[in-house]
Amino acid sequence: MTTCSPAKPLELRRITMDVGAAAPFMTMMVADAHLPLADARDDKRKRALAAGREQEFYHAARYLDEAVQRARTETVPILLAGDLWDFTSAANFDAGRRLFGEADWFGCVGNHEFSQYVGEAREDAAYKAASAARVAEVWPNDIVFASRVVNGVNFVALDDAYYNFTELQLARMKDEVAKGLPIVVICHTPLYAPGHYIHEMGKTSGVCSYQIGVPDDLIATWRKERDFPPGEEWRDRRVQQRTDTPTRKFIEYLKAQPLLKAILAGHNHAFWRENLTPTAEQIVCPGLFSGEALLLEFTARSGSPKTPEGRDSTSAPSICHSTSRRGTAP
Repeated sequence: MTTCSPAKPLELRRITMDVGAAAPFMTMMVADAHLPLADARDDKRKRALAAGREQEFYHAARYLDEAVQRARTETVPILLAGDLWDFTSAANFDAGRRLFGEADWFGCVGNHEFSQYVGEAREDAAYKAASAARVAEVWPNDIVFASRVVNGVNFVALDDAYYNFTELQLARMKDEVAKGLPIVVICHTPLYAPGHYIHEMGKTSGVCSYQIGVPDDLIATWRKERDFPPGEEWRDRRVQQRTDTPTRKFIEYLKAQPLLKAILAGHNHAFWRENLTPTAEQIVCPGLFSGEALLLEFTARSGSPKTPEGRDSTSAPSICHSTSRRGTAP
């Protein structure tokens, strides 16, 4: 029998953002609910996985329902930074269809959207392809690259779930930049940012930072967790999170664009806010499974980030989360 602490009410942290909107508006942002559902339609192994993962993500369904109800009450869309569910299952897909039908959603996939048994195999293009069609059928927008304009702000949702961007995504991003609108990127894995990097490395005791685009010389300093048997070197975080050439080119291009105003990410299960470029900041959403989400208030145009590194809009310290909320590795 599953036992866990009672659920607290959903906590919505209000964030004010100045990205150059034509008129003010609000959105909710959620990430990392990690729905752990399975039923008789899934195999015995999947049901056992669900029973185990439920210990950590017991309140995921309750907080998703509460987020949807709050969004409906406030009449705001929901931006999703991935990991709605924890693994692929008929029950999780059904829950996704229901939730996406009950509110106005837009966002990116996370690595767990494609996870079959959580860490059982190398997560690469072939592994993703095994689940991609089923995920795409449920998801509210294109899972590789999608854009949506709200009050003159171009929201672009990208798949970077496996620590990489592609040449196709770079070509499409150039098309979005050509529209001449301020851009807010939604991706699951946060981009490398120095302050956030130091914080995450402390949480993992020097193993990794769970960011995309970390410089090679920094990855070379990461601590090796253990020796891996032949054929399982992919389990090494230094291999998983290495930056390939298309990814490096994408990040270099994106960060050079004055129209980039913000990156909204998840994956790390805890809030962080940090300036990334002279015109853009990165906001990492806390894990919804822990009862936390964001309410983003976009003000009318100006368009320059004024937030001190690592602090929220009320200047409260960003290290306001506990490492216990991370739980298992993202």
